[in-house]
Amino acid sequence: MGTNGSTMLEPLRQGLPPLDPAAVSSAASCALPARYEAVREARQFTRRTLDQWDIGERFDDVCLVVSELVTNALRHALPSDTPRSDDQGPPVRLHLMRWTSRLVCAVRDPSHDSPVAGDSEDFSAESGRGLFLVDSFADSWGWHP
Repeated sequence: MGTNGSTMLEPLRQGLPPLDPAAVSSAASCALPARYEAVREARQFTRRTLDQWDIGERFDDVCLVVSELVTNALRHALPSDTPRSDDQGPPVRLHLMRWTSRLVCAVRDPSHDSPVAGDSEDFSAESGRGLFLVDSFADSWGWHP
């Protein structure tokens, strides 16, 4: 399901503080199908990858961020007429990249629309807190078309 290598996303690199691309110590990526079971697949991929990189102790925080980003991509970034099967290939991709002490989680989807944060003040709501959680658990986050 995943690939290992030197995956670099130019728009993502532009959103980070200046880092030497040669300092990328590890990178992995996996394609995710347009179905909600893909969130579980993303968590499993993240667990395996972090364990391989000997940073599995960070799994809970990273898993929450990955789950929210993938869920948002599936729920909001895919057109409603996107087939929820693997027939046309996976429309969402999860990238994990490690620079010495920094871990980058990136989710690529076909949308060009910016993410919209929900009303984070309603803590009883069952949805709408994804980006609030990402903001709470990540050092920083951003979006690129």
